[in-house]
Amino acid sequence: MSSSDRFSEEKSAYTVRGSDAPDLDAGVAAIRAVVKTLPVRPGVYRMTDAKGDVLYVGKARALRNRVTNYTQVARLPKRLQRMVSQTRAMTIVTTNTEAEALLLEAQLIKRFRPPYNVLLRDDKSFPFILLREDHAFPRVQKHRGARRAKGQYFGPFASAGSVTRTLNALQKLFLLRSCSDSFFANRSRPCLLYQIRRCSAPCVGRIDEDGYAELVGDAKDFLAGKSTKVQAKLGKLMQAASDGMDFELAAIYRDRLRALTFIQGTQTVHAEGLGDADIFALACKGGTMCIQAFFIRGGQNWGHRSFFPAHTSDVPEDEVLTSFLTQFYEDVPPPKLILLDRELEEAALLSEALGAHAGRKVALKVPQRGPHVRLINQAKRNAEEELDRRLAESGTQAKNLRALAELFELAEPPQRIEVYDNSHVMGTNAVGAMIVSGPEGLRKNAYRKFNIKRPETAPGDDFAMMREVLSRRFARLEKEDPDRSRGDWPDLMLIDGGKGQLSAVCETMEDAGVHDVPVVAISKGPDRNAGREVFHLPGGREITLPPNDPVLFFLQRLRDEAHRFAIGAHRTKRAKSMTTSPLDEVPGIGPGRKRALLMHFGTARAVKSAALEDLEKAPGISSAMARGIYDFFHPRG
Repeated sequence: MSSSDRFSEEKSAYTVRGSDAPDLDAGVAAIRAVVKTLPVRPGVYRMTDAKGDVLYVGKARALRNRVTNYTQVARLPKRLQRMVSQTRAMTIVTTNTEAEALLLEAQLIKRFRPPYNVLLRDDKSFPFILLREDHAFPRVQKHRGARRAKGQYFGPFASAGSVTRTLNALQKLFLLRSCSDSFFANRSRPCLLYQIRRCSAPCVGRIDEDGYAELVGDAKDFLAGKSTKVQAKLGKLMQAASDGMDFELAAIYRDRLRALTFIQGTQTVHAEGLGDADIFALACKGGTMCIQAFFIRGGQNWGHRSFFPAHTSDVPEDEVLTSFLTQFYEDVPPPKLILLDRELEEAALLSEALGAHAGRKVALKVPQRGPHVRLINQAKRNAEEELDRRLAESGTQAKNLRALAELFELAEPPQRIEVYDNSHVMGTNAVGAMIVSGPEGLRKNAYRKFNIKRPETAPGDDFAMMREVLSRRFARLEKEDPDRSRGDWPDLMLIDGGKGQLSAVCETMEDAGVHDVPVVAISKGPDRNAGREVFHLPGGREITLPPNDPVLFFLQRLRDEAHRFAIGAHRTKRAKSMTTSPLDEVPGIGPGRKRALLMHFGTARAVKSAALEDLEKAPGISSAMARGIYDFFHPRG
């Protein structure tokens, strides 16, 4: 059910004219104007500032009572007083129940990411295993994003590595195909995976549809936690093959049985009776919070992940965990059981909301005794250890940023460092790359890559490439964050290069009217030795650091990360260009005709330069199709 079907929205915004600066009286006046018209029913409210940016999203069982509390400023904590002082308007959305309000609140928080809400910082989608069911021979594959394809989804997995290990296990155990449908349709002999016993080769008829369906059923049992059933079945098949003197087949079953036994030993945890469950524990220290999550499906451990929610200062731990869970399960289907390390004040409401979202009952429990307590304690221990590591790393990061500010004479430690690099091979498949670092380390969700595409940028001209990348970057910043209120502008720019790259960047910044962003170029020293880098500053000043200086190591790591990201983007682009063909763009040319043309002419270039008469002679190509191909490659002026 879509949010538009589930919720009725009353977009009633009340704006108080006046100064854009924080003003507590103006904020209270704006809220009081809204309170007069509020009903005593469930809903969600959004507080916005003078620019229309969302400051806070909240839900309420009774909107009038809840919003009225914000007018009693003396009872509010400092954090909420600051929020009220910035509020100039409110938007109200009424719902049928408080559970619906809780779900809508999570949606809006993820959409607007308000500065006064607890935020799930790591919002990257979780990987799933998809067993497609839109083909006679289902394909098993890794999947992220919206679950639109027809098939069964198994997950979530904590990381791509967990998915990869499970996919490898499925290939070894059940010989399911992982190739695309087009690859499958064009095979005339088994691929390498069949040779190494990772696929049953249904593409060339080495297994019939019924036999493959049986393998798919076994794979579903395995993913559903019924591995002992699969193990017993493999044991019987091995014994039957041995009794029939078919020792080669018995050896195959034996190898699959060993693989299953190994996987059981590496994936299972002591989770008796759990089935499908998620486990969460929260640790707090020094104002920073860490939430550790374990994912158990079918009694198997599908990985764990640590989360560090943002905007948790002065927010009770109970409220942080509740907000985290509602946002977490916005995109992830909740299991039947969620184990927590503490009681939540809104546990019943959260259970009702998640159940409505999942379409079945979802239970939240805090184990008090038995084997489940051991799992909670394990999650707690992991959360505390991960938090200690995070605090240690952040302390080192803060020290490095302070030293960086001193080295480059910055007004204060930079909160956003952008590092740029280019990558190409002889000017082909050129890309620019930007990575971002801040007080919390690398911010990978802010990374960007730039396909070099301007005709005036000569292939292989590194200076022109850098000018294109930076001009596009500043043009976008001026468009999306002209007043620099969103924190997207860099406090320091690092360029992988020497004086030439620095000069190109400075010219670009001058043309863009940007005069207050410090920029430094990093070049390798004599013989390109790491540890002898030279830092070039505008005006011709150069700095070198001792080989064992911690700041040098920090800058090297940033430079190397930008280099890694740029090379990765270039290789992806190059690999894509190697697998594409000019024939792919010709209307009406499918895999069959493309293969016929390549078999007849040898190469796509030969097809492109062929005469109309030669095209008409190709097998399977009609006169009309030949004319279409010829006209595509020889457009008339």
